[in-house]
Amino acid sequence: MDATSRHPVSPGPHGARVAGLLLAAGGGRRLGGRPKALLPHRGRPLVEHAVRTLREGGCAAVHVVLGASAELVRERAELPGCVVVDNPAWESGMGSSLRVGLASLGAAVGVDAVLVSLVDQPGIGPEAVARVRAAYRSRSSLAAASYEGTRGHPVLFGADRWPAVAAGAVGDRGARDYLRAHRDAITLVDCSDVAEPYDIDTEADLAHLE
Repeated sequence: MDATSRHPVSPGPHGARVAGLLLAAGGGRRLGGRPKALLPHRGRPLVEHAVRTLREGGCAAVHVVLGASAELVRERAELPGCVVVDNPAWESGMGSSLRVGLASLGAAVGVDAVLVSLVDQPGIGPEAVARVRAAYRSRSSLAAASYEGTRGHPVLFGADRWPAVAAGAVGDRGARDYLRAHRDAITLVDCSDVAEPYDIDTEADLAHLE
């Protein structure tokens, strides 16, 4: 761990302390095994861009989950002030990374909610983060960005929901099953005008990177 909860979590909407959680463990199987965190974007590793997006969107505290080539990511990427944790089971899918991240957040002090984002979605910028963050109402809040009516990232989970989210995070589904089961409780925040939710999964997708 590169940092701890010594770093303050700035109050957000309703006085809430909303931390950012960046899932950056993917190995880029369809990208020739290049870890997504280290894909070049604007001259720097993609993980740096994703952390900056969370911070500029209002998340002063950011936890980052690494997996594929974690040591190399730590060497090449500059992540000052982040709480960086490794997921040794990253190959089992996104669910394990979400569990590791929520466990890390559970050890932090004074966090009321978490905003979860993915490292391979550079089209989602600070504006979308700020909008979803502003949807916080209580420690049982549940909110997500939507794009043309389709739910996407980032997703906000109030702290009271973390145990159930973690319990259902298996395989590569992340929180998908939990969100489906609680669809009526989700506050959808339209971000279609400020972000594009594409993923960097294939060689063709690399055209989105600069």
